[in-house]
Amino acid sequence: MATERPTKTRKGVTLDTALHVIANARREAEAIGVAMNIAVVDEGNNLVAFQRMDGAWLGSIDIAKGKAYTARAFDMPTKDLAPLCVPGQPLFGIHVSNQGRLIIFAGGIPLERGGEVVGAIGVSGGSIDQDQVVAEAGAGAFEAD
Repeated sequence: MATERPTKTRKGVTLDTALHVIANARREAEAIGVAMNIAVVDEGNNLVAFQRMDGAWLGSIDIAKGKAYTARAFDMPTKDLAPLCVPGQPLFGIHVSNQGRLIIFAGGIPLERGGEVVGAIGVSGGSIDQDQVVAEAGAGAFEAD
């Protein structure tokens, strides 16, 4: 007889929630006509779900994952981290830490619930502005969930 695993309610990022976030991000990417890579991580920065739209750049797979990782690692949008990382600023050079996983330009957004960061979305495949718009659509779906 198989033992049932107990279920627990989580306020964080479940697979169903991650897929909902990705679906909303994907709709936005389709609306603007850009194939994207979309990654969602949980509170422990573990990949929960990932989708590569048909035709999305292969080189953007790791970038999308890195943006999600970075947004969760620092609990801030990657677009807000970028200005702090240029020469002369306090975080210059941080992009080479964390085994090179940090991505310090727009397209990564923390996912928050109840004022607490519980995950993040990362998007890559278009311009920086397009990546940000698609990530915002995904993050917005999480907030509304």
